[in-house]
Amino acid sequence: MKSGNDKTRHKRQFKSIIAKYLQDKGIMDSLNFTLEVPPGNIDADFALNAAMLIAKKVKTNPRTVAQELIDIVVKEIPEFIEKAEIAGAGFINLRIKNKILYKELETILREKDKYGSFPENNKEKILVEFVSANPTGPLHIGHGRGAAIGDSIARILKHLGYNVTKEYYLNDYGNQMLVLSKSVEIRFRQLKGEKIDFPTDHYQGGYITDIAKRLISENRDIDEINFKYEAVKDILSGIKNDLKDFAIEFDGWFSESKITADKDKNGKTKVDKTCGYLLAKGDAYVKGGALWLASTKFGDDKDRVLKRSDGRYTYLASDTAYHKNKFERGFTKLVNLWGADHHGYVSRIKACVQMLGFDKEALDIILYQFVSLVRNGQSVTMSTRTGEFITLKEVADEVGKDACRFFFLLRAPDSQLEFDLELAKKQSSENPVFYVQYVNARCSSIIRESKNRGGITAEIKNINFSLLNTKEERDLIKQLAAFCDTLALSKKTMSPHHFTVYLIKLADIFHKFYEKCRVLTGDANFTSARLKLIEGVAIIIKNGLNLLGISAPDKM
Repeated sequence: MKSGNDKTRHKRQFKSIIAKYLQDKGIMDSLNFTLEVPPGNIDADFALNAAMLIAKKVKTNPRTVAQELIDIVVKEIPEFIEKAEIAGAGFINLRIKNKILYKELETILREKDKYGSFPENNKEKILVEFVSANPTGPLHIGHGRGAAIGDSIARILKHLGYNVTKEYYLNDYGNQMLVLSKSVEIRFRQLKGEKIDFPTDHYQGGYITDIAKRLISENRDIDEINFKYEAVKDILSGIKNDLKDFAIEFDGWFSESKITADKDKNGKTKVDKTCGYLLAKGDAYVKGGALWLASTKFGDDKDRVLKRSDGRYTYLASDTAYHKNKFERGFTKLVNLWGADHHGYVSRIKACVQMLGFDKEALDIILYQFVSLVRNGQSVTMSTRTGEFITLKEVADEVGKDACRFFFLLRAPDSQLEFDLELAKKQSSENPVFYVQYVNARCSSIIRESKNRGGITAEIKNINFSLLNTKEERDLIKQLAAFCDTLALSKKTMSPHHFTVYLIKLADIFHKFYEKCRVLTGDANFTSARLKLIEGVAIIIKNGLNLLGISAPDKM
């Protein structure tokens, strides 16, 4: 099965028609034209800007080109065009035939949760790595936004048919682990009555004390305790539970220790072998007793240290080995979700990928801005220095998992996000997630009422969809069909926020339809057609919310 809509198919036909038009004019350039939905005050389904772009190439009047294109398009794809008109300086406004919309509604009703899927995409094996927070404390709201974005990207890619694996990279090696271990040990000793100061640069959160208390309650002898192991075990357990409650489960957890500590029969780690490869290849060199990466050759602003003069590897070295391992496991596309504070690290790691002989374009790094919390118009402060930060669990428990995820996804990853806690808790149309979920509940209620009245079980082939000809019905079907375009846009930009925008608009259009068009009427044919439209709305709402990791309740 291969889904998709006629707009996408016909856009390809437009591209072919325009390419031939240019060829006939002796111009071989390709055009990045747009086929977009025009403003609401324009009576058209799509606006095409190709004529204006072509006019610059052929040095003629855009309206002349527009008329020539209209003549060709109407001739080549008459089954698609109801009306084509020139607007303004040379835009072409297109109105598509209703039967195209009815056909798309039938496809939605037939394919249900598979609508928009392309099974043949499964040949591409994609690894989406996200969250990957150090196991030194609970997840905070910044991690939560990255978790929501990463999980939704993976869901979208999987819906599109790609072979997707979600992975958490566990940074359980290095100096931060030593500090964590020491933090728990000092708290343990303090609780046992020792007079010992707690360093200001150690982890001070209450969770450190909780771990120490557990160890004391188990009557453990200090000489027998592996404080690092015990700390990571407790913290990681909490992280996994918080993510599970947030509707996120990873396919794999990759430990940094596999890269930096595990040795082969020759006593070499994966970091040893990766750095040795770069050195032998001439992309790394020794200077001042340290091993340097020649990253300036590949666009970095300066060369970077891989191995310090004291023999300790840097994070860059282990990250390079980790990315090498990803490709060696057969992944053809890597997607990384990083906080915006890693901006300077992007060119570095892409340079490493290139030096290792892989295509740097196969690595897609998405940077996301952190979150600011607001309550009653006032900022909620967060301090990581004292350990008094707002955890993901606290916010999710207060506003609910669905609202938390929807709000995290309201903006593009690179946009700053202000999270209004009180708005997220409102059970009204002011709250966008409630507003969208209510559409599914309303559709479910109408379908239940229909069944209570005896139900109408006509098959799709027996439905007279041509009865759905009001502006409200037409607008609703058009928005349902835009689901596939939203999938494509989300994949292209690697941003799931397009679906929150899409679903809010769908909810707006549905409510206008519901106000004007009675579904359960005395006319069996009208009722059957409108019930099928309601069913289509419910399918798309559920599909869209599922891509965001959000439930679609039947009752609210």
